[in-house]
Amino acid sequence: MDFGNLIDLDIRWSLIVTNLVSLGVAYVLALPVAYDRELSARGAGLRTFPLVAVAACGYTLVGMSVLSSTEAESRVLQGLITGIGFIGGGAILKSNGTVHGTATAASIWNTGLIGIAVAFHRYEVAILMSVINFLTLRFVRQFKVPEDDKDKEE
Repeated sequence: MDFGNLIDLDIRWSLIVTNLVSLGVAYVLALPVAYDRELSARGAGLRTFPLVAVAACGYTLVGMSVLSSTEAESRVLQGLITGIGFIGGGAILKSNGTVHGTATAASIWNTGLIGIAVAFHRYEVAILMSVINFLTLRFVRQFKVPEDDKDKEE
């Protein structure tokens, strides 16, 4: 029995390097958001956000390489956006009349977009989304009215 044809791996090393760069960029651009969420002691942090970005980038890269129409690629993107939204929904908690985790959920969704943008070589979009997300998490919270103050106003 000839086993030579059973293990016929058609590996294109140039594609491995190209894809590794894309996945690496998605990973790095997710780190500022991940770092902020980790510092804020949120459930999602340094592991979750880079993995979401890398997975979104990876699914998009595979979709672009094996699908032959933009309609098929758009279905992959629709599935990604829905799936990432589902993951983000798990970060939202409601208790005692308050809702927590919406910024983390939105950040998970945004991190997915970072991965998708990198896969399409739209680095400017990915960089802007990373910076905007990080700055919003870091600096806009100081303008947020604390829950205790909201109760006093009513």
